[in-house]
Amino acid sequence: MNQLQPGMNAPVFATVDINGNSVAIDSYRGRKVLLAFFRFSACALCNLRVQQFIGRYPQWQSRGMEVIAVFESPLANMKTYVGAQNAPFALIADPEAALYDLYGIETSEEKVQSTLADAGTKVRIAEAAAAGFKLTPEEGSNFHRIPAEFIIDDNGIVKVAHYNRLITDHLDFAEINRFAANE
Repeated sequence: MNQLQPGMNAPVFATVDINGNSVAIDSYRGRKVLLAFFRFSACALCNLRVQQFIGRYPQWQSRGMEVIAVFESPLANMKTYVGAQNAPFALIADPEAALYDLYGIETSEEKVQSTLADAGTKVRIAEAAAAGFKLTPEEGSNFHRIPAEFIIDDNGIVKVAHYNRLITDHLDFAEINRFAANE
């Protein structure tokens, strides 16, 4: 799988979000983008991360940064699970994993097992549960999908390509905030 590196052009795509709005990465030129690939729409840990994005989004948007969140789930599941959060940014259903392939997002049974064995995972699961997100299986989902997050500058260049080592290993919010603030 070809993973992106900083300095590369962000692969171009055009699709629609869960509300039927067009989303084309090229249309974000002139704005910074946090492009996040999640597992499946019922994933408690993924929903917690989206909730955290929602809380930070007004500040990011005021600094010229947009968010696009992609899930390997069908539209109906997206509306039932993560869509219930009414995110103010694009949520994309990619059940065929076309965008995942385009961005080199991996599937790894080994990394899932490492996540389950990691002591910090229990803390994250408890955080998700406290926020109202239960560990919910999603029929037909890719349980072994590993998330990734990309920071893309206003010219469409990948500045940070973060392929998670564990399901819970995301970009640090301090790094995202610095990028949004042009630091």
